[in-house]
Amino acid sequence: MKAGDVLPAITIDPISRKTLALYAGASGDHNPMHIDLDEARAFGFDDVFVHGMLSMAYLGRVLTDRFPQDRIRSFSVRFTSITPVHGQPTCVARVTEVADGLARLELESTLPDGTVTLRGTAVVATE
Repeated sequence: MKAGDVLPAITIDPISRKTLALYAGASGDHNPMHIDLDEARAFGFDDVFVHGMLSMAYLGRVLTDRFPQDRIRSFSVRFTSITPVHGQPTCVARVTEVADGLARLELESTLPDGTVTLRGTAVVATE
């Protein structure tokens, strides 16, 4: 692994209302903005949207698909846009630096129309 390498991207299947309901149940995050169309519309949204932590989990799969969890030293994200219901994000990681047994990565989740919904960073042990 070297600076400039891009890890294999993952594209998530369209995120359904069922997925949002299952995630709400599993996580305990029952915020109506993610599961109640009427509530989302009352706040000016066209539809419900994906939980931020679910989006972050999908982005984290770029790391866990490549590295054992015990090699992940840090993982953080900044939410830049919402992921709509039925959105199909593609998640990718780029190596920015490798030194002293650690690789620094830039992460990004992007919708098919080019909207970036998350940007993040991670540090992983190379061995």
